[in-house]
Amino acid sequence: MLKLLRVDHRLLHGQVAFSWTQNLGADCILIANDDVPKNDIRKTTIKLAKPQGVKLVIKSIEDSIKALQSGVTDKYKLFIVVESVKDAKALVEAYPVIEQINLGGMKVREGTRNISKAINITPEEEVMVTELVNKGIEVEIRQVPTDKKITVLNAL
Repeated sequence: MLKLLRVDHRLLHGQVAFSWTQNLGADCILIANDDVPKNDIRKTTIKLAKPQGVKLVIKSIEDSIKALQSGVTDKYKLFIVVESVKDAKALVEAYPVIEQINLGGMKVREGTRNISKAINITPEEEVMVTELVNKGIEVEIRQVPTDKKITVLNAL
Protein backbone atom coordinates (compact mmCIF):
# COMPACT_ATOMS: atom_id res chain seq x y z
CA MET A 1 0.00 0.00 0.00
CA LEU A 2 1.48 3.31 -1.08
CA LYS A 3 1.57 5.79 1.79
CA LEU A 4 3.22 8.81 0.17
CA LEU A 5 5.44 10.04 -2.66
CA ARG A 6 7.77 12.82 -1.51
CA VAL A 7 10.06 15.09 -3.51
CA ASP A 8 13.14 15.98 -1.47
CA HIS A 9 16.52 16.88 -2.96
CA ARG A 10 18.22 15.39 0.11
CA LEU A 11 16.31 12.10 -0.33
CA LEU A 12 16.69 10.32 3.01
CA HIS A 13 17.71 12.32 6.09
CA GLY A 14 16.56 12.62 9.70
CA GLN A 15 13.36 14.50 8.95
CA VAL A 16 12.24 12.03 6.32
CA ALA A 17 13.65 8.97 8.00
CA PHE A 18 11.99 9.52 11.34
CA SER A 19 9.11 11.99 11.39
CA TRP A 20 7.58 11.03 8.04
CA THR A 21 8.20 7.29 8.29
CA GLN A 22 6.69 7.15 11.79
CA ASN A 23 3.77 9.41 10.92
CA LEU A 24 2.91 7.33 7.85
CA GLY A 25 3.46 4.02 9.59
CA ALA A 26 5.71 3.06 6.66
CA ASP A 27 7.65 -0.18 6.85
CA CYS A 28 9.53 0.30 3.56
CA ILE A 29 11.23 3.32 2.00
CA LEU A 30 11.88 3.29 -1.73
CA ILE A 31 14.52 5.74 -2.93
CA ALA A 32 13.75 6.13 -6.63
CA ASN A 33 16.70 7.87 -8.24
CA ASP A 34 18.93 7.30 -11.24
CA ASP A 35 22.18 8.44 -9.59
CA VAL A 36 22.12 6.82 -6.15
CA PRO A 37 22.18 3.13 -7.24
CA LYS A 38 25.51 3.70 -8.98
CA ASN A 39 26.96 6.27 -6.54
CA ASP A 40 28.49 4.42 -3.58
CA ILE A 41 28.99 7.53 -1.45
CA ARG A 42 25.37 8.67 -1.78
CA LYS A 43 24.13 5.11 -1.30
CA THR A 44 26.14 4.70 1.92
CA THR A 45 24.95 8.06 3.27
CA ILE A 46 21.33 7.13 2.61
CA LYS A 47 21.75 3.72 4.24
CA LEU A 48 23.10 5.43 7.39
CA ALA A 49 19.89 7.48 7.67
CA LYS A 50 17.59 4.43 7.48
CA PRO A 51 15.39 4.02 10.54
CA GLN A 52 15.73 0.74 12.40
CA GLY A 53 13.06 -1.80 11.52
CA VAL A 54 12.26 -0.20 8.16
CA LYS A 55 13.24 -1.82 4.87
CA LEU A 56 15.22 0.42 2.51
CA VAL A 57 15.21 -0.15 -1.24
CA ILE A 58 17.25 1.94 -3.67
CA LYS A 59 16.33 1.64 -7.36
CA SER A 60 16.57 3.64 -10.57
CA ILE A 61 13.39 5.35 -11.75
CA GLU A 62 12.86 2.67 -14.41
CA ASP A 63 13.41 -0.19 -11.95
CA SER A 64 11.17 1.52 -9.39
CA ILE A 65 8.38 1.73 -11.95
CA LYS A 66 8.83 -1.95 -12.82
CA ALA A 67 8.70 -2.93 -9.14
CA LEU A 68 5.57 -0.84 -8.52
CA GLN A 69 3.80 -2.18 -11.61
CA SER A 70 4.73 -5.80 -10.83
CA GLY A 71 2.97 -5.69 -7.46
CA VAL A 72 6.10 -6.74 -5.54
CA THR A 73 5.76 -3.59 -3.38
CA ASP A 74 2.07 -4.16 -2.55
CA LYS A 75 2.85 -6.02 0.68
CA TYR A 76 4.59 -2.96 2.15
CA LYS A 77 3.37 0.29 3.64
CA LEU A 78 5.49 2.11 1.09
CA PHE A 79 7.02 5.56 1.34
CA ILE A 80 8.66 6.65 -1.92
CA VAL A 81 11.20 9.48 -2.01
CA VAL A 82 12.44 11.06 -5.23
CA GLU A 83 14.82 13.93 -5.86
CA SER A 84 12.85 15.93 -8.41
CA VAL A 85 9.41 16.84 -9.73
CA LYS A 86 10.45 15.23 -13.03
CA ASP A 87 11.03 11.89 -11.27
CA ALA A 88 7.75 12.19 -9.36
CA LYS A 89 5.88 12.89 -12.61
CA ALA A 90 7.47 9.84 -14.27
CA LEU A 91 6.30 7.62 -11.40
CA VAL A 92 2.77 9.08 -11.41
CA GLU A 93 2.42 8.60 -15.17
CA ALA A 94 3.59 4.99 -14.99
CA TYR A 95 1.80 4.07 -11.76
CA PRO A 96 -1.59 5.84 -11.56
CA VAL A 97 -2.24 4.56 -8.03
CA ILE A 98 -0.27 7.59 -6.81
CA GLU A 99 -2.77 10.26 -5.81
CA GLN A 100 -0.66 12.55 -3.64
CA ILE A 101 2.76 14.15 -3.86
CA ASN A 102 4.47 15.94 -1.01
CA LEU A 103 7.00 18.62 -1.91
CA GLY A 104 9.40 18.67 1.02
CA GLY A 105 12.67 20.11 -0.18
CA MET A 106 13.77 21.60 -3.48
CA LYS A 107 17.04 23.51 -3.29
CA VAL A 108 17.89 26.79 -4.95
CA ARG A 109 19.09 26.17 -8.51
CA GLU A 110 19.60 28.40 -11.50
CA GLY A 111 16.27 29.73 -12.72
CA THR A 112 14.28 28.80 -9.62
CA ARG A 113 11.98 30.99 -7.60
CA ASN A 114 11.13 30.44 -3.97
CA ILE A 115 7.48 29.55 -3.32
CA SER A 116 7.80 28.23 0.25
CA LYS A 117 10.32 27.88 3.05
CA ALA A 118 12.18 24.98 1.40
CA ILE A 119 10.69 24.89 -2.10
CA ASN A 120 12.45 26.50 -5.05
CA ILE A 121 10.86 25.72 -8.39
CA THR A 122 11.79 26.22 -12.03
CA PRO A 123 9.27 27.33 -14.66
CA GLU A 124 9.44 23.81 -16.16
CA GLU A 125 8.66 22.27 -12.77
CA GLU A 126 5.74 24.68 -12.33
CA VAL A 127 4.30 23.38 -15.62
CA MET A 128 4.77 19.75 -14.51
CA VAL A 129 3.18 20.40 -11.10
CA THR A 130 0.23 22.16 -12.71
CA GLU A 131 -0.23 19.23 -15.13
CA LEU A 132 -0.21 16.81 -12.18
CA VAL A 133 -2.80 18.87 -10.28
CA ASN A 134 -4.96 19.06 -13.41
CA LYS A 135 -4.86 15.23 -13.56
CA GLY A 136 -6.32 15.11 -10.05
CA ILE A 137 -3.09 14.54 -8.12
CA GLU A 138 -2.93 16.34 -4.78
CA VAL A 139 0.40 18.21 -4.66
CA GLU A 140 1.09 19.69 -1.26
CA ILE A 141 3.97 21.39 0.52
CA ARG A 142 5.09 20.31 3.98
CA GLN A 143 8.54 19.72 5.39
CA VAL A 144 7.31 17.64 8.32
CA PRO A 145 3.94 15.99 8.97
CA THR A 146 3.04 18.50 11.69
CA ASP A 147 3.38 21.48 9.32
CA LYS A 148 0.20 22.99 7.93
CA LYS A 149 -0.53 21.48 4.51
CA ILE A 150 -0.23 24.07 1.72
CA THR A 151 -1.59 23.17 -1.69
CA VAL A 152 1.00 23.90 -4.35
CA LEU A 153 -1.36 26.02 -6.45
CA ASN A 154 -1.84 28.36 -3.48
CA ALA A 155 1.95 28.76 -3.25
CA LEU A 156 2.41 29.36 -6.98
